[in-house]
Amino acid sequence: MTMHVLDRPGPARHVAKTFAAIGAVAAVLAGVTAFARPAGAKTDQPTTPTYKVVTILSGKSLHHTYTKASSSKLYSEPLASPDDITRIGGDLFTTFQNGVGPQGQASPDGNRDSTIVEFTLSGAFVNQWDLRGKCDGLTANPATGLVVATVNEDANSSLYTIDPSTGQVVHYSYYKPLPHKGGTDAISFDNGLMLISASAPGTTGAAAPRPYYPAVYVVTLDQSNHLAYFNALFYDESHATAANGPNFGHPVKLGLTDPDSNEVAPGIEPRFGGDFMLTSQGDKEQIYVNAPDTSHQHLWVLNLSQSVDDTAWSTSWHGAFYAASTSDDTVVEIEGSFWPGTAFVAVTPCDANNAPATCPGAGFPPNYLGHLDMYTGNIYPVSVRGAALHPQGMIFVAF
Repeated sequence: MTMHVLDRPGPARHVAKTFAAIGAVAAVLAGVTAFARPAGAKTDQPTTPTYKVVTILSGKSLHHTYTKASSSKLYSEPLASPDDITRIGGDLFTTFQNGVGPQGQASPDGNRDSTIVEFTLSGAFVNQWDLRGKCDGLTANPATGLVVATVNEDANSSLYTIDPSTGQVVHYSYYKPLPHKGGTDAISFDNGLMLISASAPGTTGAAAPRPYYPAVYVVTLDQSNHLAYFNALFYDESHATAANGPNFGHPVKLGLTDPDSNEVAPGIEPRFGGDFMLTSQGDKEQIYVNAPDTSHQHLWVLNLSQSVDDTAWSTSWHGAFYAASTSDDTVVEIEGSFWPGTAFVAVTPCDANNAPATCPGAGFPPNYLGHLDMYTGNIYPVSVRGAALHPQGMIFVAF
């Protein structure tokens, strides 16, 4: 996930910022694109370029070795199913889940490990590490330079740190069972806070939503005892201000059933710049948190037209999006020019709560790249050419 340390406008200033940005940004973009509009406005699909997709890394060309639970014999297999992606310095890191189940169950061939791969922006292999479990969340701590990974997004969750400079891997267990009765997923660092999504609430307990199920945890690590301590940032049924739709500007009660990805919106984003954001994937919602874990914390909820996984914002005209194309076992570079502040999303129709049991299918296509209108919540397909792209994890790198 991307990380930024940014300014924190308070709730009142945040509202003024939202409406001021509407006129200012729309004036700049008039005749160019429809990327910024007032909440609730009806929009036509914006005109965007066709971007080029280039494969830079293939799991099929990489391997890891593993042992089965019932044997000490070493087996080898190609890497498969990349998901989250992050960056430290000049290198990227992604997790290949290798068929491991969401509670850490062994894959059909007996493998129990995900593989974290370090590689350059051009796709040259640097290093790799195996972690026990299904790694769904991966980010970098800007204060320490460590990679942080969560495993098992439905239950039996724990986390790891990796020091790329030494290769050292440290495993952390949670100091007590997670109170939302699920697992953990995405990770972001925001002004020193480690924020982790409380995914799959109710897997081992009462079905979500529940007012006492945390949606996001603030996590600290006890390095001496290898324990992870946590408290709730907000809950699945916390109150938020509607950022679009018929209740725009009014308080609403959340009913989250699928906390998943999270990011911190870059300061250049005109509406929620600097806010921590949680995507509730199945619910088609994003929760923007202003001033998290302070007395001024305030939540906004943006309803989306589609289910999405990762969101990434361009921060420069010159740069590229990097995406894990999960079903293709590849990492790709999306090349072109990007209007700063534009939100791209990995659209995941089959992960919506209303998706049919057999998916993809009519009205529910495979994952695709989309543009998110931050004012209306509408998502539009982005035209691409070149390599196959079915995105899940995404990050933008400015050049």
